Amino acid sequence: MDNNQNYQSLTRTFTRLSRFQHLSAIAGWDMFAMMPPGGSTARGEALAELGVLQHQILTDKKVGEWLQNALSEDLNDVEQANLREMTRQYQQAALLPESLVEAKALAGSKCEHAWRTQRPANDWTGFSANLKEVVKLSREEARIRARAKDCSPYDALLDIFEPDMTSARLDVLFADLKSWLPDLLQRVVDKQSRETLIAPVGPFPVATQRELGLEAMTLLGFDFNAGRLDVSAHPFCGGVPEDVRITTRYDENELLSALFGVVHETGHARYEQNLPRQWLGQPVALARSTAIHESQSLFFEMQLGRSDAFLKRLLPTIIQHFGAQPAFEESKFIAWNQRVKPGFIRVDADEVSYPAHVILRYEIERALINGEIEVDDIPALWNEKMQAWLGLSTEGNYRNGCMQDIHWTDGGFGYFPSYTLGAMYAAQLFQAARTALPGLDGAIAQGDFSALFDWLRQNIWQHGSRFTTSQLIEQATGEALNSRYFRQHLTARYL
Repeated sequence: MDNNQNYQSLTRTFTRLSRFQHLSAIAGWDMFAMMPPGGSTARGEALAELGVLQHQILTDKKVGEWLQNALSEDLNDVEQANLREMTRQYQQAALLPESLVEAKALAGSKCEHAWRTQRPANDWTGFSANLKEVVKLSREEARIRARAKDCSPYDALLDIFEPDMTSARLDVLFADLKSWLPDLLQRVVDKQSRETLIAPVGPFPVATQRELGLEAMTLLGFDFNAGRLDVSAHPFCGGVPEDVRITTRYDENELLSALFGVVHETGHARYEQNLPRQWLGQPVALARSTAIHESQSLFFEMQLGRSDAFLKRLLPTIIQHFGAQPAFEESKFIAWNQRVKPGFIRVDADEVSYPAHVILRYEIERALINGEIEVDDIPALWNEKMQAWLGLSTEGNYRNGCMQDIHWTDGGFGYFPSYTLGAMYAAQLFQAARTALPGLDGAIAQGDFSALFDWLRQNIWQHGSRFTTSQLIEQATGEALNSRYFRQHLTARYL
């Protein structure tokens, strides 16, 4: 008889859970990319039912007993890491009553679906009515988690996305950013105001943009045998490692937004496609955290994608598709791609002003979940923070202000900090890769990313969740997360 019978029972249960998660991910992708509007209520109910089923399987009393008993079994280090991740998932789920899981799924689905029409209509009143229900349920979840973890409600939600991160640590990292970023931003804007920037002139037909996106994905090593590109209202990467779905959105007058949306999502996708297949179906094979996931997409989009070397490699392909024009002269093209222009929309923001968008959302959602503000306070706070950071007013402009993102619609509170943590991780990882790979820039300009991707595979992708986030970063770069690499990167590229 196998000595590790408790552990074996757990692996079977988690394999089963991962198969349900697979179905849920693809049904979710379909809801955003393909489903006719009339299917919304039924799909929301079906996904909520699936969520309840997964919750029942995961929180079964037997699972708790197996986890306890497996601690004394003879497990190797990967199995021990898997047991740690299983325990974490179990504890996260076991805290919540089934009724709350279901109510939250239904409220989120309703809010997200209505948001699709409410956002273009600038309908804050309609949106906020649904959001209030989502916030009420998210606060309830946060209170339950906070009691168990003995932390603030917001920290309890943050921990779901970014294990072991706290708002106290975030405040230190973000206070550092706040101390130098506004000045850097101002200096870059002043410097660029003296340069002539030439915008690419459209129209750029969607079909041709799609072709260009597919070529960029091919160049970046996306495996089309295990994934595809589609369109949605908000770009995302979903699915499972064996079948990764990425989406973008097109605008015929704007060439680069969709293209770099694709490059960004391809970074997420390459991480998913290269997770350790030998542990597939187990929690240890999952991506480490949302900030590590964002570090991969920002590594692709910003560190690599907006670099001089990559832009030089991309330009001939763009000219081939859209013909020559003054904006496509090499130096002009690079300058346009590296322009810094504070704007309303987070997903279109340049990397210098982007952290402002994230810190603003972090400060609002933390106050909201901790009960310091209410949903009705959001628009005024948003406007005040946008004015302070970027000198822009969003008064009455909800569509491009507090209604622009999808994250809060389904209660994804605690996610936003991942983006700026990801930018910091990406800068630190790229610096480490550059040190390890002399001649990297030359290889990139030639379109040869093989050494770079091998480095990522060895240092990040293949490990899944085997190590904690801090262990992973220290092993890859030789030190803990350090924001100075992000500052160095921005200074070097823009000043």
